[in-house]
Amino acid sequence: MAILENIIGAMITPVTGLISEFIEDKDKAARLAFEISTLAANQAHAETMAQIEVNKQEAAHSSLFVAGWRPGMGWTCVAAYFLAYVGLPMLAFTAALFGKQIPIPSISFAELSPVLFGMLGLGALRTIEKRDGVAS
Repeated sequence: MAILENIIGAMITPVTGLISEFIEDKDKAARLAFEISTLAANQAHAETMAQIEVNKQEAAHSSLFVAGWRPGMGWTCVAAYFLAYVGLPMLAFTAALFGKQIPIPSISFAELSPVLFGMLGLGALRTIEKRDGVAS
């Protein structure tokens, strides 16, 4: 949601800056700028809440292809991290014991890390809900 707020802020700031050029009354211009900013924030909040409802429906679905994509992404991240930090180094070490040298490919985590960290953040919120007795 922070990214969406930053984008909306970047779009609203020039508009609210132009208001004072067209409306001479500073109080009226400030009130109008505040209303525009509030409308934008309310719209962003409504979109986020709608996405949360979609997420709830997906998670409750009986089909693995609908409800299972998030766990699938999580296991893909786990497999990639395991491969990069455990699997390939162990393979290279074992090959070195037998006098063979295996080049270890580097795995770029520039795209993988935001997915994993986002999922871990959501997992932490779920843990907090369970601890506080909010979740069933």
